Amino acid sequence: MIDKKMQDAINDQVNAELFSAYLYLSMSAYFENIRLRGFANWMRVQAQEEMLHAMKMFDFVIERGGRAILKAVDAPANEWASPLAAFQAVVEHEQKVTARINKLVDIAMELRDHACSTFLQWFVTEQVEEESTAGQIVDELKMIGDAPSGLFMMDREMATRVFLPPAAPQA
Repeated sequence: MIDKKMQDAINDQVNAELFSAYLYLSMSAYFENIRLRGFANWMRVQAQEEMLHAMKMFDFVIERGGRAILKAVDAPANEWASPLAAFQAVVEHEQKVTARINKLVDIAMELRDHACSTFLQWFVTEQVEEESTAGQIVDELKMIGDAPSGLFMMDREMATRVFLPPAAPQA
């Protein structure tokens, strides 16, 4: 059975993951509006990943005999000054998510909840990738500057991203 403190902390993180999905879906709409459909696609895929994260945590709480409790999700921003500003916001957001995941690990360690600690390691690794990817995109957007051809090429590249749910564990 999952400890109530751990259950509550994971439920809060489910809410944060759902907010992340809302944020990235909002960014997708922003990019659609400025006709950068590749960037919009990238954000839509990111929203799907965040929903997957939320569901993994939701299911984990239930699997451990806890109660998954959903809360209201705050409305995200819906306007950014530029593609660069949007991705700088992504980096900042992912850094906050990393801090939240680290706090979950701290709680699991405090409670000596080895199952939860093991479960959370996937998210720790995922956050390294999330921050790195968003940071790389920020760096590329800075290199492009005001060059429309560079933005056009990057938009084409972003359009190739697809959502690939993780493979089911093999028995």
